[in-house]
Amino acid sequence: MGDIKLFTITNGKVGELVGSTETVEKSVQTLFEKNLEVLLGVRFLASEFPTTHGGRIDTLGLDENRCPVIVEYKRASNQNVINQGLFYLDWLMDHRMDFQWLTLERLGKADAGAVDWSAPRLICVAGDFYRYDDHAVKQMQRNIELIRYRRFGADLLMLDLVYASTLKSATDTKQISGEGAITPTKYKKIGTILSELDAGMGDRFEALRAYLRALGDDVQETTLQFYIAFKRIKNFACVEFRPMAAKILIYVKVDPSEVKLEQDFTRDVRKLGHYGTGDLEITLSKPEDLDRAKPLIQRSYDAS
Repeated sequence: MGDIKLFTITNGKVGELVGSTETVEKSVQTLFEKNLEVLLGVRFLASEFPTTHGGRIDTLGLDENRCPVIVEYKRASNQNVINQGLFYLDWLMDHRMDFQWLTLERLGKADAGAVDWSAPRLICVAGDFYRYDDHAVKQMQRNIELIRYRRFGADLLMLDLVYASTLKSATDTKQISGEGAITPTKYKKIGTILSELDAGMGDRFEALRAYLRALGDDVQETTLQFYIAFKRIKNFACVEFRPMAAKILIYVKVDPSEVKLEQDFTRDVRKLGHYGTGDLEITLSKPEDLDRAKPLIQRSYDAS
C-alpha cells in the first residue's frame, strides 16, 4: 500500500529519513503496550491473554468509549492478521464475563460495570498491509482498523491509519453492575433519542455530521449506547442530544483554559461528569452556532 516519506532539512539541504519495521514484532508490541493510551487512546489490560481454544490475544484494552479492544500485531509477511483478530473478537464476544472480570481486576468496579459492548474493536498493527486488505475489511461487519507503523531511527515512530471499517452499532449490550458505574436503564439510548429529534434538531445534526465527516478521509463515526463518537485514531468529538431543550452538545479535546468561554455556548467540564471524552463542551442551540464551533472542532481534530 502507500508510503509516507520524512525528510530532514539542514542548512537548506534535504535528507531523507529511511523508515523501517521490525522483523521481530515483540519489540513493537512491548512499545505499544507501554504507551497504549498515548498511541491509541486505549487503556492497557493484558498482554498475551490466553483463550480457551489455546490461542493468545496479543493485547487487550479498554478504549475511550469503554469498549473492549483487541490489538493484534503482524509477525510475518504471510500472516493473515485480520482473520486471526476476527477469530479472537468472536471469542471475546462469547466470553464477555472473562473480559469484565479482567477489567474489574485491573481498573476497578466502576470501569468493569461500565464496559460498553455496542462497539468492540479490532486494531491490526503491521509494517504494511496487502493491497486487498482494505477491500476485505470493507466486506466485514466489524469495527476494524488497519494501522501501519514505521520507525525512523531510534527516536521517531509514525502511525498511519490505513483503513477503518465501522459498524453502526449493536443492540446487545449486556453489562455487569459496579459501584460508581453509569446505570444504562436510567437513560434513553441514542437510537431512541434520535427518533425523538424534531426537524430543526435533525437538520442541525446532519449539518454537524457532514462537517465532521468532511474533516478528513480518516474520520470514523461510531454510535455508542448514549452518544456518537467521531474519531481518527482517537476521539476528537463526542455528540450528545438534549431534545427537550433543543440542544446538541459536542465534547472536544480542547483545553478550556485556552478558550474564551461564552455563556450558553462553551463550558469547562473538566470537573463535571458526562458521556464521551473531551474537556470542553460546545452547545449548538441554533444553526449559526455550528460556524462558531468549527474552529474549536478543527483544533480537536488536528490534535487527535
